[in-house]
This record gives sequence, structure tokens and C-alpha cells, in this order.
Amino acid sequence: MLIPATSTEYLHIPVTAPAGVDVTGSPVRIAAVAHGDNPAPGDWQTAEWAGSTARILIGPDSGALTLTRGTYRVWISVDPPGAENLVRLAGTLHIT
Repeated sequence: MLIPATSTEYLHIPVTAPAGVDVTGSPVRIAAVAHGDNPAPGDWQTAEWAGSTARILIGPDSGALTLTRGTYRVWISVDPPGAENLVRLAGTLHIT
């Protein structure tokens, strides 16, 4: 995905849950990191559900994340009921 640094908009991440599992009521967090490592605890931001898509507002005008120009790895974490806490690499985000 490509977003200008001056834009404030939602970053959407489609989520496909395992068969029979409804994750849309579960807490969801998103991290965007410029390094190649997994996100650190402070990188995670609370996101929200829009149907089966997780989203977070990014950008300079009241976004949860304000990102400078660069390439970011985007991660998602969903904490469904039970013992699992799912963490997945969702893709790459380019801020221009």
C-alpha cells in the first residue's frame, strides 16, 4: 500500500479467521515498524473492527499513528477467547 505522509486515512487489514471462530468481538491491535524485527510492546496501537477488517487511523491530523516517509512492515494482533493470541505480518506500507 502507498500513502502520502500528508494524508490522514484508515489503514485497513482484512482478517480471515479460522473456520468457526468469530474474532470481530476480540481485541485487535496494529503495529507499523520501520525495522525488520517483530514489533516491540510499545509499537502496538489499539485498532477497531469494521466488519471483518481491522482498521487504524494513520496520519498527521489526529491519527493514532503519524508515520514519516519510509517503508514499514505492518503487523496485526488479535486476541480471541481462549489461550491463543494471534500475531501475523499483514504486509508492507510505503509512506511517501
